[in-house]
Amino acid sequence: MTAWGPPPPVVVDLGRSATRKVLAGGSVAGVLGILALVGAVSAFADGEPVGGVVAGVIGVVFTGIGLMAVVKWKTISRPRKLIIEPQGIRLDDPQGTPWAVGWQELGAISISRTRERVVQLSDALVRRTMVRVDLHPRDPQRFRPSHPTMEPLWELHRVQNGYRLPLGDSAGFIAPLDHGLRTFAPQIYRGVIDEGFTVGLR
Repeated sequence: MTAWGPPPPVVVDLGRSATRKVLAGGSVAGVLGILALVGAVSAFADGEPVGGVVAGVIGVVFTGIGLMAVVKWKTISRPRKLIIEPQGIRLDDPQGTPWAVGWQELGAISISRTRERVVQLSDALVRRTMVRVDLHPRDPQRFRPSHPTMEPLWELHRVQNGYRLPLGDSAGFIAPLDHGLRTFAPQIYRGVIDEGFTVGLR
């Protein structure tokens, strides 16, 4: 509470973050794919068919990833905002499935994160922090029928008796989310829950 009234809502722009990631990943994949295809043509011209085939396959795969990013760009980059305010928390998703939950409907809410170590084919070790918002209703039997647009999030990723909103590799979201929940929902906020590390291969 400030001298001029309640604190402003905390707004996390999910669409902008997704757009940056898609453009960055798609651009890198597209460039690598084109370079690999050029290498394939050179290999065939130099009489190295095996190298040409390998480079060609790699080029097609990476170019396909880049093209997929272009095709999916409009869907992924649609305007979406997660808003934490005095009344509750809501997903502003005009072109998708928006929802809104009042604080009085929840028994608990938390931020969960998993830190991933991903070993890429280049032998580089990439560290990612996967962030989620977990919402646990006071009365799931009454809550679920009244929030049908949230049903795909019910018990997602092993959450029990609750909803999980995945935000992807978005460690930068933790601070504003934590601030918003401490400000507007201190009575039900359970903090940032660290679910440990995972190791994967890409």
